[in-house]
Amino acid sequence: MIIRGDEPEQIRLLRKLYKPGNYFMQGNEAVAYGALFAGCRFYAGYPITPSSEIAETMARELPKLGGYYLQMEDEIGSIAAMIGASWTGFKVMTATAGPGFSLMQENLGYAVMTETPLVLVDVQRSGPSTGQATKGAQGDFFQARWGTHGDHPIVAVSPTSGQDAFWEIIRAFNIAERLRTPVVFLFDGVLAHTRELVKIPSVDEVEITYRKLPQNEEEAKLPFGDPHGDGVPPMPLFGHGYFTHVTGSTHKENGLRDVYTPEVHDRLVRRIHRKIEKNRHVYEKYEEHFTDDAEILVVSWGVTARPALGAVLKAREEGIKVGLFVPKTVHPFPGERMRELGKRVRAILVPEMNLGQMILEVQRYVNDDVLLKGVNKIGGVPLTVEEILREIRGVA
Repeated sequence: MIIRGDEPEQIRLLRKLYKPGNYFMQGNEAVAYGALFAGCRFYAGYPITPSSEIAETMARELPKLGGYYLQMEDEIGSIAAMIGASWTGFKVMTATAGPGFSLMQENLGYAVMTETPLVLVDVQRSGPSTGQATKGAQGDFFQARWGTHGDHPIVAVSPTSGQDAFWEIIRAFNIAERLRTPVVFLFDGVLAHTRELVKIPSVDEVEITYRKLPQNEEEAKLPFGDPHGDGVPPMPLFGHGYFTHVTGSTHKENGLRDVYTPEVHDRLVRRIHRKIEKNRHVYEKYEEHFTDDAEILVVSWGVTARPALGAVLKAREEGIKVGLFVPKTVHPFPGERMRELGKRVRAILVPEMNLGQMILEVQRYVNDDVLLKGVNKIGGVPLTVEEILREIRGVA
């Protein structure tokens, strides 16, 4: 039986099992509980640090809600199982870290091409390769965007705290379902293993979305069409009596393979791009602090946004007019807002736990007369308030 997560019995179980209140928990646990509130009832995974607590929590909690946890033989099998379960109607998730994320890239491309909604959590750790296995990093920024091959759009969300992770994973599910697309959740090893206060809300406070289904036989016959003009096809589910063909090869609106006709490939891939680009209002999200009068702008994401805010607050106490811009959806990058902010300031600092990745996206949208400088740290240790503050003073 398919569970959407919004059935009355599911709401009753959530109310019974997870009382509203403040809890002291790891970021990984916040991700898992947020996923349960979002309606995730299928998880397939392979343990890898620093993401394993997500699998452990889902293995313990999913059976209580009638959901399914599958321990797979590896990461390739994990994402493949997710894709299959999604086509039966489940909201699905897996979690991994850098090396596992690399193994999942081929099937991530398959999910893009077959327009399969799923949430893939990448708890970033210090690399390349097996690197510093337990240490956090922000080195997968572009792997999330370009890790799989071919022309493809991707949506990637990145939270800044355990509380934020709870709500942002719900948002990731809603985006995946609304746009019928995979969503990457870019977490990191520091936040994943940080224990902090997380407020679990009442079930009534959580708004969840379920994918568009065919309203009649004609729509079901075109699982890759665009009957509503928004680029998002209704998704016929396996086991509901439809004859649906799903392939990662180029296919026509009815799902049948056609790898020879240029127009078919052009029409398919352009629509997949268009549905992400024209529905920017569904996923674009960012936070701003003190940007109204800022002469210096700090742009940061994920775990690094926290010391960045601390540094901005201290700098403003010293009279430095500095603001902070935090993309919460990092792909597609909020470029137009970045362009607007870039015209107002004379310097931009980009702190991140890598040797300079998001700064390249920032660079695409700001003029050459703006001083643009990375504040970079690797080695599995997060940037501190003092380290970022020192750089702000340096350009003030």
